Amino acid sequence: MATRFRLVMAMQRTIQRIHSLVDTPRLKSFSLNAPKSVDVEYANGIKFSLSAEFLRVYSPAADGKIRSIGSEKVISGRRHVGIMSAEPVGNYGVRIVFDDLHKTGIYSWDYFFNLGSNKFTLMRNYIKTLKKHGLSRDPSKRKSSKDL
Repeated sequence: MATRFRLVMAMQRTIQRIHSLVDTPRLKSFSLNAPKSVDVEYANGIKFSLSAEFLRVYSPAADGKIRSIGSEKVISGRRHVGIMSAEPVGNYGVRIVFDDLHKTGIYSWDYFFNLGSNKFTLMRNYIKTLKKHGLSRDPSKRKSSKDL
């Protein structure tokens, strides 16, 4: 028990050092608004509301459903993706489980801050990349049995 306590304390000190190095404010609150978004608030008063689509597209995990086009990795068809749950991972972030069954990305509080701080630029670049490759934010239409 004492060993676990020392490990937790060491992790907290490491997290504090990381926060001071990257100038990310300390997390104040995290709330899941399933299935549409998450809200993240930091101690300095900065708040971000991040949509499920945005978080899915910018998942920090490698994903087999990513389409590689040249050197670009592109995820399309996620406009209506939903968040099923958010599971805490230590003191540094959460694992988000999406309804397309993607669940390998661990979002750190620093990564949420980065995404929120750059949300409009990232989303604009994402839409430009989709257009450049003739892809859409909307899911592809599935063929019905009468089309087969």
